[in-house]
Amino acid sequence: MSKLLSRIAGLFSSRTMVGVDKVGNRYFIRKEEVDGIMKEKRWVVFKGEKDPTSIPVEWICWLNGQRKVAPTPEEMIELEARRERVRLNVALLKEEEERKAKEGSAHKVVKTGKVGGPDLKSFIQQFPAASEGDKMEEASDAMDDMRNPKETDTTEPTGTGASFKPGTWQPPT
Repeated sequence: MSKLLSRIAGLFSSRTMVGVDKVGNRYFIRKEEVDGIMKEKRWVVFKGEKDPTSIPVEWICWLNGQRKVAPTPEEMIELEARRERVRLNVALLKEEEERKAKEGSAHKVVKTGKVGGPDLKSFIQQFPAASEGDKMEEASDAMDDMRNPKETDTTEPTGTGASFKPGTWQPPT
């Protein structure tokens, strides 16, 4: 029982007020020895009704030990001004989106979802017409030239005296 009374008396005697937030909540700290180790206890005394949602994020971080130093009044003013700027920017963006949506409904653009680009017919038309048997070989040669422009040299395969062009080999029939 005496241990409990000494803790309660120590709670009020050795506490140090660290700061106050804009709502009026007061923040305290006390150092106490627990199991031979000095520990720091942090807590808040609410002004009026106990409303945990009224605690600013910076003070919550301090209470949880995520911050070593309590937020200063100057820091709190700066952060509140920054939050207000963000709120104003969000409101401006919403207004701009609404304005664009109204303008966009007057000028409807129909999108088909197709991506424009060259089709196969326009690609084939680039090559001169030839006989039926040569069309396939010419198209193959043209594709090889496009893929490997530096590899158009003729080389001799091993064991034969015929010239060889890469990509034109066909199996014997």
